[in-house]
Amino acid sequence: MRDGVELLTDVYSPAAGLPGTVLIRTPYGRDGLIAQLTAGFFAGHGYHVVNQGCRGTSGSGGTLDPFRQERADGADTVAWLRRQPWFGGRLALWGASYQGHAAWAVLADPPPEVVTAVIVNSAHDAHWATHGAGAFSLEEVAGLMDGLGHLEAGTVRGLARGVTAARRLRPAFEELPLVKAQDLFARTGMPYADWLVASDREDPLWRDMRLGQALDRVTVPVLLQTGWQDRFPAQMIEAFERLQQRGVDTGLTIGPWTHVQTLTKGAAVVMTEALDWLAEHLAAAPDRKRPSPVRIYVTGAREWRRLQTWPPPPTSERVLYLRPTGGLAGTPPSATAGPTTFTYDPARPTPAVGGRVINPAIGGHRDNRELEARADVVTFTSPPLTEPLDVLGEPVVEVVHETDNPYADLFVRLCEVRRSGRSVNISDGFVRLGPEDANGTIVLRLDAVAHRFTSGNRLRLQVSGGAHPRYARNLGTDQDPATGTDLVPSAREVRHGSGGLSLVRLPCSL
Repeated sequence: MRDGVELLTDVYSPAAGLPGTVLIRTPYGRDGLIAQLTAGFFAGHGYHVVNQGCRGTSGSGGTLDPFRQERADGADTVAWLRRQPWFGGRLALWGASYQGHAAWAVLADPPPEVVTAVIVNSAHDAHWATHGAGAFSLEEVAGLMDGLGHLEAGTVRGLARGVTAARRLRPAFEELPLVKAQDLFARTGMPYADWLVASDREDPLWRDMRLGQALDRVTVPVLLQTGWQDRFPAQMIEAFERLQQRGVDTGLTIGPWTHVQTLTKGAAVVMTEALDWLAEHLAAAPDRKRPSPVRIYVTGAREWRRLQTWPPPPTSERVLYLRPTGGLAGTPPSATAGPTTFTYDPARPTPAVGGRVINPAIGGHRDNRELEARADVVTFTSPPLTEPLDVLGEPVVEVVHETDNPYADLFVRLCEVRRSGRSVNISDGFVRLGPEDANGTIVLRLDAVAHRFTSGNRLRLQVSGGAHPRYARNLGTDQDPATGTDLVPSAREVRHGSGGLSLVRLPCSL
């Protein structure tokens, strides 16, 4: 590297292989299961593969500074490749999760040797992943720092640590002030506190971790792959839309997976697509051309669909009104309808259940009935559907909201209630409020979905004051969220009738 640090790098050279080299920059180890399933897989299909341990990992020199180091080190790695007599001059980037961010880091200043990229389950903007919702992503960042601080544990032990993270890190999730939580879990050198206090996206800390400029500079074909219950569909969809608007050849696949499932249950789909993409764009085999830019799995319907773009133009919009009796109906309540009320207490914060998080032990589709039984969660439920309802796109919720304490959050969740009574999360939305916007109509864009609500099942909308520790609880004060310790509850109203109409808009498709 430019500072003299050496990064250990394995080069796979097939005896008789396809033209082109695949570069993977990884913190997950140069040997072991992950290396076999990634570098070994592509080498086994005939490509030269360069599998490099990121700085401070896998025996490489230097100290790990997560995400910040990858832009410079990635550029230096490509410069090193240029000097190798075996390098043929055509390079593809591949990466999942952290590796995907390392690929975006190379694409932020795209070298001429890069002819294509395949990026899986990754964010190009680390600030978005940390503070993008308006509240600190406590559970994700703590889990990330815990995992990166124990990379030497290896793949199997690392997965075991992930499974037990929710239990092990619970004391850190409850700690106040938040800045002290690092003392309970993170090894020295992990930048948890730095990430926590740097809430401004323009803070210099994020300069080399916000890689959106790659979306303005890339001209080579890019394949993006993720799962509906992964942490990063929003970033992958944004990347697809921005690249497609610029005319870049871009593919998007979204399957029925969580973060880990994408490369376990989804491996056959994801890796086969990657091979086809590399065959077309790296090895120049035109017979492997992707049939359509977008391939999505419609959950509920259990079917794959091919589309020209995402989201598809809706064929209709279904509007459902929140009713004071707990209903969710196609007609608005009467003008005299009173409000629905609940109280949020940060001393006993509303917990997060399932959803789009990285940890496989707690994320994805979950039964929400225990959560919905809490007094600080209000629900609105439709009658049973008389026919299937396909929702493709971003549901939008408008909540007419009043609070006696303007330092408040709103968390809304769209669920499908099965005939058994099991309430399963489909899509979420979150917003942090303040004195300027806490009262009045709050518009929340929920996570994009492709889902069929089954005939006979019901739709349910949850409204609550948070989802801790997925989003760090709102203290209910004007104190700095990183250093504050005072906790003040808030009494809430969801208005109906003359106070305003609270509703959900569903983009529907045939």
